[in-house]
Amino acid sequence: MSTTLKILLAEPSAIIRQGVLAVLKQCQTLHLEVFETSDAEHLKTALLRQKPEILIINPNLIGVLSWPSLKKSVGLLDMKCVVLQSSVADSALFKTYDEAISIYDTPDQICDKLTALVSEKEKDRRHELLSAREKEVIVGVINGMTNKQIADKLCLSVHTVITHRRNISTKLQIHSTAGLTIYAIVNKLVAMDSDMPAHAIQPSQPA
Repeated sequence: MSTTLKILLAEPSAIIRQGVLAVLKQCQTLHLEVFETSDAEHLKTALLRQKPEILIINPNLIGVLSWPSLKKSVGLLDMKCVVLQSSVADSALFKTYDEAISIYDTPDQICDKLTALVSEKEKDRRHELLSAREKEVIVGVINGMTNKQIADKLCLSVHTVITHRRNISTKLQIHSTAGLTIYAIVNKLVAMDSDMPAHAIQPSQPA
């Protein structure tokens, strides 16, 4: 990646902190800018000042405050949070985190996990770039409609539909109907058992 990825490492142990920093420097697939903080008192200040895209944190620094609450309190809703495990613990305790890395992970394992998180963020950004009309065109495509049928349904010209499809392929880097179908289901543009846009489907009521 050519874009710099900002990471805040929040860990009270200087030894562990330096070890993680050394490992991050070995990650060749990402261009990283890493900042550090060692205590809970300065955590929010560091988050507000640095505005990292990924926070790697010892869960003890958060205390009774949940990770989603911390993210909301500093206004960094898109930030990914990676829990740093230095001891054996129940993985269920960290289910609200986006990822978990252990001090026993290899450098390659840690780098792979961070790279996967970056890929998720890129997918999220591409989805946000889609216009409402482009999402409607995707629904038409995966329902087997021709460009002419989509144009008629959306009151557009065939040329405009083709342009939308070209833009969709460029933004999502998806070039097949099967790929668009998976994308639409994952992002709730359609339901698996319906050709209606997901926003038009009422959620089922709890039993």
